[in-house]
Amino acid sequence: MNERLRWRCRRGSLELDILLTRYLDQRYQSADDTEKVLFERLLALEDSDLHHYFIAQEDPEDPVLAQFVNTIRRIPADRS
Repeated sequence: MNERLRWRCRRGSLELDILLTRYLDQRYQSADDTEKVLFERLLALEDSDLHHYFIAQEDPEDPVLAQFVNTIRRIPADRS
């Protein structure tokens, strides 16, 4: 696993850490290049923006990024 990405998933809140790491663990390896670029783009955002998108359930203005945020929101918690 890419440890640099794992480190970038560490944010200012546990909730964001969990959501971003869940995507990294469950989907990143099988994602296509476009989705991987979107994930890196998401990680470049400020914590406050990520909080709005994931905790407050607001959608980004960019429809492509909004669709990707919704993809991450729908990833189920790993129950193992």
